[in-house]
Amino acid sequence: MANIIVSGLINIETSCPVKCFPLEYFPIDYPFGKVKSCISGVGFNLISNLKKLGDNVTFISMIGDDLFGKLIISELKDKSFPIEHIYKNLSATPQSVILFDQSGKREIYCDLKDYQDVSLDFSLMQQKIEHSDVIVACNSNFNRPLLKVASRLNKIVATDVHVFSNVDDEYNRDFLEKADILFMSDEALKDRDIKDFIWEVYNRFHNRIIVVGCGSKGSLLFEAENKEFTEIPAVYTRPVVATSGAGDTLFSSFIHFYSKGIEAKKCLYYANIAASYKIGEAGSSIGFLDESGIFRLAKLN
Repeated sequence: MANIIVSGLINIETSCPVKCFPLEYFPIDYPFGKVKSCISGVGFNLISNLKKLGDNVTFISMIGDDLFGKLIISELKDKSFPIEHIYKNLSATPQSVILFDQSGKREIYCDLKDYQDVSLDFSLMQQKIEHSDVIVACNSNFNRPLLKVASRLNKIVATDVHVFSNVDDEYNRDFLEKADILFMSDEALKDRDIKDFIWEVYNRFHNRIIVVGCGSKGSLLFEAENKEFTEIPAVYTRPVVATSGAGDTLFSSFIHFYSKGIEAKKCLYYANIAASYKIGEAGSSIGFLDESGIFRLAKLN
């Protein structure tokens, strides 16, 4: 069982189906039983999947001392999730709204409140950091000091920069420089040669592993050790409902298997299966498979 630190966002998410994109004005609709609210956020999505897969997870995040913050703490306790390092230091708990259509396309509105302006003292977590196998540092401002601590302790750092297309991006520079394992989406790379872009990233930051999630086309892996690209095709496990949370599932599933010493290609193959299954359910933090479920589906694909 790997000891994994996840430091990132937790929020309240509301998802709602829409007829199509772009949206046309309509004064009111009644999608009975289809508007759902749950706890989500990248950090929470990651630990939810990692816990399902059986890892020992330390979760670091921030909430507000408000109704939604109390709801989050209550839900984390009910799920036996770690709350020791959930800090009530925001003015209000972040919220997001996700609209999704019948094809699974989604549009996300994320209100972070003052999440990007508040800092944490990571010396309070020194022992947990020292005993971790992997540190998953989401690309949030408050994680910049964590990157320095992880580097000093020679820990494996994994991060996902999500929709990314510019190696000179100042905001993500710290995360790009420190990441041993770097994930991103192809959503901002539609007009680019993805392999050429990965070379550009690697030549600048020298990451050990780079993965680009390519949605219905699968994912692309680059391994620095042998300078090798591997295309992992998408798999079909069940009908698509909504694609929100697919990237988080791909990322965290890869981390789970990689921390067990499995080769990167096989890790990403298993992660593709997990992500395919996850998008069969609306809500970014639900719809995960355990290890046995992934292995079972792997035999069928």
